[in-house]
Amino acid sequence: MDIDPVSISRLQFAFTVSFHIIFPAFTIGLAAWLATLEGLSFATGRTVYRRLFDFWLKVFAIAFGLGVVSGLVMAFQFGTNWGELSARAGPIQGPLLAYESFTAFLLEATFFGVLLFGREKVPRWAYFVSALMVALGTTFSAFWIMANNSWMQVPVGYELIDGIFTPRDWTEILLDPVLWVRFPHMLLGAYLTTAFCVAATGAWYLLRDRHLGEARVMLGMGLGIGAVLIPVQILFGHLNGEYTAEHQLSKFTTIEGRWQTEQPARLILFAWPDIAEERNRFEIAVPYLGSFVDQGNFSAREPGIVTVPAEDRPPFLIPFYGFRIMVGLGLVMLAISWAGLWFTLRGRFRGPTPGPRWFLWATFLAWPSGFVAVLTGWLTAEVGRQPWVVFDALRTAEAVTPSLSSGAALTSLAAYFLVYALIFAAGTLYLYRLLREGPLEDGPGSEGGPSAPARPAALGDLNPGRPLALGGPVPAAERRATQQAAAPTARPRNLTTDRASTEP
Repeated sequence: MDIDPVSISRLQFAFTVSFHIIFPAFTIGLAAWLATLEGLSFATGRTVYRRLFDFWLKVFAIAFGLGVVSGLVMAFQFGTNWGELSARAGPIQGPLLAYESFTAFLLEATFFGVLLFGREKVPRWAYFVSALMVALGTTFSAFWIMANNSWMQVPVGYELIDGIFTPRDWTEILLDPVLWVRFPHMLLGAYLTTAFCVAATGAWYLLRDRHLGEARVMLGMGLGIGAVLIPVQILFGHLNGEYTAEHQLSKFTTIEGRWQTEQPARLILFAWPDIAEERNRFEIAVPYLGSFVDQGNFSAREPGIVTVPAEDRPPFLIPFYGFRIMVGLGLVMLAISWAGLWFTLRGRFRGPTPGPRWFLWATFLAWPSGFVAVLTGWLTAEVGRQPWVVFDALRTAEAVTPSLSSGAALTSLAAYFLVYALIFAAGTLYLYRLLREGPLEDGPGSEGGPSAPARPAALGDLNPGRPLALGGPVPAAERRATQQAAAPTARPRNLTTDRASTEP
């Protein structure tokens, strides 16, 4: 079967971006979590925050490295597979992606080095500022990526000159209301992804009766963040739906799943499409609720899929089901976080046998919910934009590199798959070992007890030459080298001075 290069290139980009987005969705929130921990440690002196920071810094380093490696190929594909897109939209997309390097990578690379190697070399306030700068850098990275993608979703501030998208007004591009709805939505999604990973880690340690002080902090803070941010995320999700209804009718009608225009409109919860007959089978729908969700009243008229020409319609299944998976997981996360807040206020996690255990298991098993929600939301947005790469301006079939052959595209796809499988397997194994090892052993300041003065990690706890190493004793040779380097240099003896100092 001969597969055209466009389909292979779309599959390759979908594979690489789906793999890559896992890591920014985690590290953006984790950078903010690290800054919060360091700030709490700096303000309170409680060593539990210091131990958690040192623990999650290792996790951040591995995830950050995997994200950088998996993200490098994204830029390559613009030249190898999507040459026409690069040639025609490069005057806008090029600067937006370059600004990510100038701002985000500059902050992250510089201050991340301070976090890894500068704990004992800079003042505590400078170390805290470094953590803030890393968090700011990851936020900048998200902004520029979302600025580029939002322009592809709803292009503004440009003019076509000889078929080239030329920027007319950068202010309009960067202050586009669509961008400032989508950017917070993505940022909150990353925060919630991290919050549930942190809470799940705390729940797992409580179930295993290990690191109890750190576990309670992780569980309480993770679920608390979720309880506060999920309602805000739902609000921004609704605002995203409003922009989609206004600017992308084809995507909106596919997500809604109604083939015919309805007044009042039903809210379709489940359906299986019959594309040929332009109807749904096995529908489960709630009368009137579609009008209320979309327009705020129970009598609004809502357009159907048939109002969009057939050649401009996106595939049905991914946007329709991807949206429902994302929303469903959001509601599950909301229920878990609010239940956790209720249990926390009642002191259920502070007894000798933290519980209830069924809730701890539910929280632990919910650890991938943020990743899946982000991924399905991203697929909904990207597949729902089809058949356009720049919505209503450049079709995907016209954006591929003209000289690209099916064989070359398949070869690169296979190579990416093998490399990504190796990277993911190695990274996952190391992260598992880090999480299994856990933070340093409990000490003063744990479990809400009295604070203790912060101390440098003991030689048996941390290998200064390898800050990302797993916990455990430092090899003898490295310990001796570290002790010799830390020992004060002996002062050369001055026999005349020394003798004079001892004489009467």
